This record gives sequence, structure tokens and C-alpha cells, in this order.
Amino acid sequence: MTTPCQLRTAHTADLTRAELDAVRDLLVDAFDGDFSDEDWEHGLGGVHALVHDDAGRLLAHGSVVMRRVRHHGRWLRVGYVEAVGVRADVRRSGLGGRVMAELERVIDRAYDAGMLSASDEGAALYAARGWEVWPGRICGLGPDGVVHLPDEEGSTFVRPALAGSLDPAHELLFDWRDGDVL
Repeated sequence: MTTPCQLRTAHTADLTRAELDAVRDLLVDAFDGDFSDEDWEHGLGGVHALVHDDAGRLLAHGSVVMRRVRHHGRWLRVGYVEAVGVRADVRRSGLGGRVMAELERVIDRAYDAGMLSASDEGAALYAARGWEVWPGRICGLGPDGVVHLPDEEGSTFVRPALAGSLDPAHELLFDWRDGDVL
């Protein structure tokens, strides 16, 4: 990419209404309109990585929020990656990698583990960065108890630093939330 750009991190509480509106607009475009109110809520309340060009236009975004995930009888504090998107005209220029590098830095310093659920389009970015597909069972702790989430299996990734210490013979049990659980 020939346009110089700047990476900034900020907690949701430190973003202005205009910045949040710009992020949401970018994500709606990046996901071709398939970005729900629940998807938006899932990306809030944590640390955001934002890339702007020198004119101040938002080019890329991602956030990491805390989730609770039980594995083999232990509840983990998980840095869960959400709302990663890059403006269409600057895709494949390394901006997604810059966003992920910053989110990975936050995860590695603040959480027991890093996890995410990848779209088909995003999976290549995460795999190229060494994230590993979780080979085991995925569940959510719902209002009525444990719910198996087979549609999430094969698209849930874990940070490689932790992947070796997790046993796929034991499920990942995610805290429940509205919309897509993962």
C-alpha cells in the first residue's frame, strides 16, 4: 500500500461517537451488510485496533473483548477477537495483519488464551498468522444449560501459544450471549 497509515489502539470507552460510527460503517461494508446489531455489540467493551490513512479515513479495524471459556474444568479468561474488517479498496495490503498483530499483543499480555470464530473469507488470515483450528467440540453455556454448537466446529481458532496446552478430548464451553454465541 502506498498510502501511509497509522495504527491506534483504544478502549471502547475512549472512542468518540464519530469514531464508533466510522467503525460500524466500515464493518457493515466489509461484511457486505451482513453485520447485525448483535455482531456490533460483540465487538464493544474491549480494546480496538484502528488503522487510519494520513487523511484520517478508517481503513481497518479489529477488537479484542474478554470472554469466559471453560476447558477441562477450568474457566479461562479469553481474549476473543471480534469485528475484524478492512476497507475493500485496501484489502490484501497487510492492514489486516497489522490489526491482528496488535490484537495478539494485547491477548498475549492480558489473557489466558486467544480465540476467535472465523468467516470463510477471514480464515486464511488467521491460519497464515499461526492460529490453529480447534479440533474438538464447541459448546455454549445457555440459559437452559450446555448447548452443543456443531456449526462453530471447524471455524473456531485458538492462539498457537495455548493450543498445545488444550486437550481436544475436552470441549470448549463458551459463555452465552445474544446473537451468534461465537
